[in-house]
Formats: sequence, C-alpha cells, structure tokens
Amino acid sequence: MDEVSRGRVVSRDGREIAYERYGDGSPLVLVPGTDGGGRALAVLLARRFSVVTYERRWGGAVEREIEDLAAVLEAAGPGAAVHGTETGGVLALAGAAAGLPVAAVSVYEPEPLADRLVQAVHARVLVVDGGASPAETRRTARALTAALPRARHRTLTGQTREVAPHVLAPVLEEFLEDSLAESPGGP
Repeated sequence: MDEVSRGRVVSRDGREIAYERYGDGSPLVLVPGTDGGGRALAVLLARRFSVVTYERRWGGAVEREIEDLAAVLEAAGPGAAVHGTETGGVLALAGAAAGLPVAAVSVYEPEPLADRLVQAVHARVLVVDGGASPAETRRTARALTAALPRARHRTLTGQTREVAPHVLAPVLEEFLEDSLAESPGGP
C-alpha cells in the first residue's frame, strides 16, 4: 500500500511536526532512529495498521521529544502502539515511562536505559535484536527484556542493526495484534 496522507501537528512548545500516515487499521507510530525514516517498514505494516511516521527534532532535550511524540500520538488516534529503532526505541520507552497513552511498545536494538526509566514502563513491550549484531547489543536487549515488567524478547536470525523491513514487519504485526487485542479499547 503506497497511499500516504500528510499532516502537521503542533508540539507543546509550538514546534510544527510533519507526519505521514500509511494504511488503515489500529494506529501505530514509528519513531525513527539515527538511520531516519522507515518508509519501507511503514508500507509493509500499512497492510494491517494505520502507520504514522514523523520527523524528530534531533539534538533537543528528551522532554521536548516526548512532547513531540505526545502530539503525534494524539494525531495517530486513541489506542496507538509505538515502535522505535535504536534511539527511537529509547524515545518510545521514555514516552511510555512518562505516561504517554501507548497501547504497546516495540523496540529494535535500543541503547541501554536507566533503571528508573525501565521500571516506569508498564505497557507491553517487545524487545528485538539481530542475531548477527554484536554480542553486547544482544546482551543489552536481553537485559532490558528482563528488567521490563511486561516484556518479550525476539532475536531475528541473520539480522544486524540494518534490519531488513520484510523480516521485522511480521514479528511486529504478530506482537502488536496480540497486544492490541488484549489492551482496553483494543480491536
């Protein structure tokens, strides 16, 4: 599905944030990591979800990025799930810890997180890593999974930090469909 609609939201500090929406279904916000967008993943997930991607403000305070994510979540619609890769995964978890209304969170190879942050995340979480990623990255993913109260872990055989969207998408679909079906207000 290549149909895309574009929009803008305004963050708490007045900053305009451009976003794109792909597909129909339960809302899912993709939080980009350092590699940027995630259009290919959004298009694949748009078969089952209303996927929203946006431009992060990079280099700003985490609190401002959480406010940006809150504005994008509001535009995405109630009961939205969030997926983030690398630094986007950290932001997704920080948003959940700050109390943003997320139905579920999935992350791919996020950087290590502070214990206080991890303990404040109460959403269902899927932590994913690549089987061909460095051993330290895989240890970090397993440690994060163990520290989160409601987390699952998956390793994608042969994948690295540059995860193939067609490999990641079915894993996210399965987790999100299960999590959204179990959450209040889910489909």
